[in-house]
Amino acid sequence: MPEGAGPGRRALLKLGAGALLVLDVRPVLAASIHAVRVWPAREYTRVTLELDRPLKSTQLQLSDPPRLVVDLEGIEIDPALRELVAKIRPDDPYIERVRVGQNRPTVARLVFDLKSEVAPQLFTLAPAGGYRHRLVIDLYPAVPIDPLQALLEEARTRERERLASRGGADPLDGLLQAQAPEPQEAEHGLASVAAKSAGGARDDSRGSASKRPARAPRTAPMTRLVTIAIDAGHGGEDPGAIGRRGTREKDVVLRIAQHLRRRIAEEPSMRAYMIRDGDYFVPLATRVTKAQRVQADLFVSIHADAFVRPEARGASVYVLSERGATSAAARWLARRENDSDRIGGARFATRSAEAQRVLLDLTTKSQIEDSSRLGRMVLTELGGVATLHKPAIEQAGFAVLKAPEIPSILVETAFISNPLEERRLSSAHYQARVADAIFRGLAAYLRRHPPPPRAQTT
Repeated sequence: MPEGAGPGRRALLKLGAGALLVLDVRPVLAASIHAVRVWPAREYTRVTLELDRPLKSTQLQLSDPPRLVVDLEGIEIDPALRELVAKIRPDDPYIERVRVGQNRPTVARLVFDLKSEVAPQLFTLAPAGGYRHRLVIDLYPAVPIDPLQALLEEARTRERERLASRGGADPLDGLLQAQAPEPQEAEHGLASVAAKSAGGARDDSRGSASKRPARAPRTAPMTRLVTIAIDAGHGGEDPGAIGRRGTREKDVVLRIAQHLRRRIAEEPSMRAYMIRDGDYFVPLATRVTKAQRVQADLFVSIHADAFVRPEARGASVYVLSERGATSAAARWLARRENDSDRIGGARFATRSAEAQRVLLDLTTKSQIEDSSRLGRMVLTELGGVATLHKPAIEQAGFAVLKAPEIPSILVETAFISNPLEERRLSSAHYQARVADAIFRGLAAYLRRHPPPPRAQTT
């Protein structure tokens, strides 16, 4: 002890040490939950906890009955967390109910009672867009849904309905066996497409391109079923752009995509596959993979544009670029659309630069040329129902357009950031007109460039 330190000094030193000890063990304030969201869908159910700070979690799967236990460390149960119980819908494909309890101090436990075995994925997301820190719980089916099988099931359902409508036929007889129509049926279907494209669309004050006389096909008609992948942009956690009146891009483009699907389903030589058919998020790479899995002949991604200036207006069509964007606006838009994974919540939201280069190398010059032909025809038809932002297609590095073997376009139907165009996009009538215009462009491309036959058509 230093010279001159008496009993009082010793007591003060002990008090100081005790005070420091108290400071060292003082508990850290628990994290607080900002919001709880649940996104049920046939493909998977997502549960998102939005918090003011990162949160550690552990999981445990149990069977008989199937359950998932998730422990959240550093959190106390509060009303926001208890809201999760009421947010589970009876029609959720995977979750029967959720139980919430305080397992031990600062550890909250979530018990998901499941309807079937699942393959869960838990991961965290850093703040992005308007979101804070997020803990994501994705519940996928134990046996992944096969996009091709889902497409065939939809085709069988339509075939049953068609046979039943004829009267007297057993709907279970002659189920669709994933075959193309007979050549004469395909030719009849193509003629039907041509006739409807030439004169079956609604008239409008702008003078629709559909009023032009039908052109004769330059090549032989389609002799097999054509599959068109329809990609409604954004979804789930990712609302896309939001207009001043609160219109969300993800809602508008889904309705346009559904109109387009119905239009395609009317044609015996064509069928549509929806990349997403509800309000849930699909990562960008998965959108491409799903189109490839169903062997899509064409891919169309539907969006509603936004820009920093509200006066920007008009529809646009984009294709992939090998050498950079054709304009600063196209580059800005591609960057915003490619950011969807970070906002929507993809588990692996970024690719390495090497992987990006490989993917671009696989995307051939021929694919970009075919996409450009398709894009020009769709843009021509859009010009009949809407103002065009530019009279020519544009190019940029959109991630969803990188399917090497599939002609792919991205359609920006209008600027949702423009108050006038936001009102139009909210109109069911306008949504249908835009979908019809896209369909006419697709049909025009297929008349001129029918896909080659396959050894075995699916």
